[in-house]
Parts: sequence; structure tokens; C-alpha cells
Amino acid sequence: MKKRDLKIVFASFIMASAVLAGCGADNDTASKPDEKKQEETVNKEESAETEEAETEVEYGDVYKEAVAELEKAKEGKEVDFDKVTKLYTENLQSLVQNRDQEFDDTVDQHITTALQAGKDGSMDKVVVKQIFDKLMQKVFYTTMKHEFIEVAENWDDKEAVKEEIEEAKEFYAIIEGTVQKRDDAYGTNMKDAISGGFAEMEKAVDADDQLAFKLGQQVVDKTLMKTFYLATAALPNGYATKAEAKAKEDAEAAKVEQAEGWAFYQSIASYLVKNAPEEAEKIEKQFNLETDVKTIDPAAVNHAAVRGFAKIALHELEESEENWGEDKGVITALEGALFTDMIGEDIKRLVGEEEYASLSENAQKYYEAAKAKDKENGEALRKEVVAALQTVIDSAK
Repeated sequence: MKKRDLKIVFASFIMASAVLAGCGADNDTASKPDEKKQEETVNKEESAETEEAETEVEYGDVYKEAVAELEKAKEGKEVDFDKVTKLYTENLQSLVQNRDQEFDDTVDQHITTALQAGKDGSMDKVVVKQIFDKLMQKVFYTTMKHEFIEVAENWDDKEAVKEEIEEAKEFYAIIEGTVQKRDDAYGTNMKDAISGGFAEMEKAVDADDQLAFKLGQQVVDKTLMKTFYLATAALPNGYATKAEAKAKEDAEAAKVEQAEGWAFYQSIASYLVKNAPEEAEKIEKQFNLETDVKTIDPAAVNHAAVRGFAKIALHELEESEENWGEDKGVITALEGALFTDMIGEDIKRLVGEEEYASLSENAQKYYEAAKAKDKENGEALRKEVVAALQTVIDSAK
């Protein structure tokens, strides 16, 4: 994604045509001299058209402008859905579609359907705002993941790598307010953890230490996942709790909280679907807008999420054991510790603070043993962590 300052170049169709034309020529027999001249002329013309067609737009600015327009619905004002749709289709949709293709997702379909439903009045306009807002945040998050993938692919080109990190940081800046809001609500320090993760990545690039980069990347990625978890299924400030409380006063208004919970949940759903499908289905059903909001059970949502993330942690520990002595073994050991931390407050509530302190300490020590390739200690620690996580799963049923 070689672009500075999160800029979109709206010459993609022209460029794609040029590439396809080139591919076609490669499949033909050798061109005649006059055909080569024609091709050179066409290429020059296409190059000039590309330069003229370039329009640069800041993703964050466009997103904020669209959200500001949709925000009018909360004040009972008219929303210009044509304006929002134009902002989306001309500036953001290509980014969303790229992530949909890369991560096998359907965000574009959800956003376009919601905007149309807001315009024709078939969906509450405030609900539309929440769906657009939170799903775009997911796209900014997955685009950070995309940048990290490109770092791995371009590791030997340090200038390109540093550019990708800067782009990831700029996408993060768009959603940093969501992290701060959760920090304020839960007394966490996720914003500092993410800053620290980025700092570790930058140091790793200078030191040409790809493992250190990937470890810093995991801190950033899993801390953002923790942010989305705290926004959805955590007690007592997740949207499952907010929707239940609001439904007692006004079921129609509670749909807004339900929509926020559903849209935020989409950022973490894929991990749960892969490793804990039953729990993922339970959470999805509770937040689905077709579900009667008065039936939302925050404890059921929370327990499903706790079981799900504990199962993911177990999976990462299994991967670590299978890849012992390799970089992947270290990375998955860290992921196991990070997923355990993600549900730390829930674990304290379910099995006790002392038990969680022991689990957390052992998970950290296991990660350190994986880094040191201390197989004997590592195996003993892993068994302790696995047993403790299974207890958590049993306690959250």
C-alpha cells in the first residue's frame, strides 16, 4: 500500500486498464515496429491521464465529515443521505472493498444497505449512523493489519517498511478515540500499550529484528481487539449491558445500543467464529437487529465471549507447543498471554483475583520460556496455564 498520508489515488481504473493491456500484449507474439510505437504513444497518453485523474482525499477527514452528517439524526435534524453516500462511494468504498476482498468480508454490503435504508426510512437513522461509524472503524483496524502484512512482505526494504508503519499509525489515529473511551470507562491503559507496541516495532526495524517487530505488532493488534471486546461484551460497560438497561425504558431507542454492539462486535467476530463457533453464534444472535432487544442477556453475552477468548488462548498455546523453538512458537505464546489478559477482569470475577494473578504470571513466564527455548520449564508452565483456562471456561458456562 505505497501511499503516504493515507491518500487515495482515483486513477485505479485507468491504471488497471493499462496493466491488463500490458498483460494481453505479453500473451501475443512479438509486436511489429509500428505496433510498438503505437503502444508507446498510448502508454504516454495513459500516463498523462493518470496524473490528471489523481484526486487525493484523507480517509479520516472524509469519515469524520460523513459521521458528522449522520450525527444530525441524534438531534432530530434531517440527514443528507445523498451527501453521505457520495462521500462514501467516492472516497471510502474502494478501501472497504479492498479489505472485504482481502479478509473475505461483507462490510461494503452492510454499509451501502444501511445508508439506503436510512434514506428510504426503513431503518432508524441513528442506527444507520452507528452501523456506518463502527463498521468504518473496523475497516481502519483491518487496514492496519493489512499494513503489517505488507511490512512482512517488504522487510528488506526499510524505507518501505517505515512508510507502512507510519500509515498504520495514521489509521490508528482515526480510531484512537475509541480506545481512550474504553480506557476511561474501565480504568485500563490500552492507549499506552498501543503506543508502546508501535515503539517496539520501530525499534525492531532499526535493529533488523523481525521477531521483535511481530511481537510489537501482536501487542497493538490484540490491544485493539480488547478495545472492541470491552465495547461489546464486557461487564459492566459493554453495549450488551447498555442495550438491556435502555430496553427497560424504551425498546425502540435501545435498538441503537444493540446496533452499536453488533457493529463493534464485527471487529472481533472472525477470531471467535474460527475458534469458538458456538460462542460466536450466541453473541451474534444477541446483537442481531432482528433479535428482540428486550431479550438481550448481558451475562450470557459476557460468558460466551469469555469462553470464546479462553478457547482462543488455548489454541494459541497449542500452536506454540507445535512450533516450539521457532519464531511462531514465541509469537503464539505471546498471543496466548494477550488473549488471557483480554478477559482478565472477567477471570477475576469468575475464579478469583489470586487465581487470575497466578494464571497471568504463568502465561507471561511461559512466553519468556518460549523466547528462551526453555523446553522443560515451558512445558510445565503451559500445562498450568491450560488447566487454569479450562477452569475459566467451565466457570463461564
